[in-house]
Amino acid sequence: MTKESRRVADLTYAERREALYEPLRREGVFTWDWLYGQEYALAGLCRIRRSRLEEMRRAAEALGRVYARTVQIVQQGEPALWTELGLPEASFGALRLRFDDTVPTMIGRFDFALTPDGLKMLEFNSDTPTGIVEAFNANGRICAAYGAEDPNAGCSEALGEAFERMLRLYREAGYPTERFVFSALGWHEEDAGTTRYLLQQSGVTGAAFVPLADLRVKGERLWAPGLPPAGSTAFAEPPLQPVDVLYRLHALEKLAEDRDTDGYPTGEHVLRLIADRRLAIVNPPSGFAAQTKALQALIWNLHEADEFYTKEEHDTIRRYMLPTYLEPCFEPGTPYVAKPILGREGSSVTIYDGSGAARESSGEQEYADQPMVYQQFTELPPIRIETANGPFDGRLLWGCFLIDGKGSAVIARVGGTITSNLSYYLPCALEEEGTES
Repeated sequence: MTKESRRVADLTYAERREALYEPLRREGVFTWDWLYGQEYALAGLCRIRRSRLEEMRRAAEALGRVYARTVQIVQQGEPALWTELGLPEASFGALRLRFDDTVPTMIGRFDFALTPDGLKMLEFNSDTPTGIVEAFNANGRICAAYGAEDPNAGCSEALGEAFERMLRLYREAGYPTERFVFSALGWHEEDAGTTRYLLQQSGVTGAAFVPLADLRVKGERLWAPGLPPAGSTAFAEPPLQPVDVLYRLHALEKLAEDRDTDGYPTGEHVLRLIADRRLAIVNPPSGFAAQTKALQALIWNLHEADEFYTKEEHDTIRRYMLPTYLEPCFEPGTPYVAKPILGREGSSVTIYDGSGAARESSGEQEYADQPMVYQQFTELPPIRIETANGPFDGRLLWGCFLIDGKGSAVIARVGGTITSNLSYYLPCALEEEGTES
């Protein structure tokens, strides 16, 4: 431990927290360490063994191959299948577009529970995953302050390589890629900050961040404001330029519902542009096909029937996945959880005990009107952490990013039995065998 790291460790929690996160806020890298008026990023460290880290990455890669093979078939399917999987009709044209059948998405995140039976995957965030700045940037800064080894060291390099390869795939498919726009809700600090970070890491020359509200749909193109002409007044409206490639931290199912203030279905128009190959998107359409939790039920159904997958893929499913169905058809006495097919951040999730009675439900009901999947329930391991409000006994959830098919950075979240958008981010550091948190 260095002199500086000893100094940080000797501070009170509030002082330590400010010493860790104030430089990140000042630099504009990670500014949402408080969310919705509550503490989000913690000032402690969760220790993880190197062997556990390597296992998570191997599991993410193996599951990524299972998803890639499944998504390939789904994208060649028919509207009846897509409807059963809960995908919106407006996205059907885009869903058919395939660019690389070996990976399910460019940037995704598997969420894992550490159970007595080993790692178990709870879900795959393959369309618009967050936690990227925390895992790929902030975690290393916190580890450095503590004099600890960052498990995610060097992982950020894969982001630029993934963008480069995705653009190459689009060019090989005949797409123009000159004008690349990164977009998110401009007022949403976390989404906009994450998107700007990815823009920085992408290495794409000439790319720019444009808030979603500033994008325009006209005719057969998506448009974004360009730079004002030289010599124009400060009040001159910048000219619109066509967008060739769009990175959007905005879920496709939400895009399908987006409308202008006058009621025009802007989102459906954008999805038609994607389907007509007039707009390339990142993540690609395969990422949206993999996002639906109904795909977990499809994978498990094929696995139980001993169909479709190779022996290695069946072994991966058996080892890392939980029984998941479109109906609650578990043996009596088996607790399970109901999740919305396209739900996020723990909203509208309900845990049932072995008798089928509701045991716990999330307070938010944003996705309550969606079809549900039913997954065998497994407890997240308990963990005690230090917070600004004192000690907190919570549950630990691990995420492992899959970047262009490769296991990458990990992230730890601590919340209740159901991990919500208000769950804490807990930085993590490598530890020697036998002392993992």
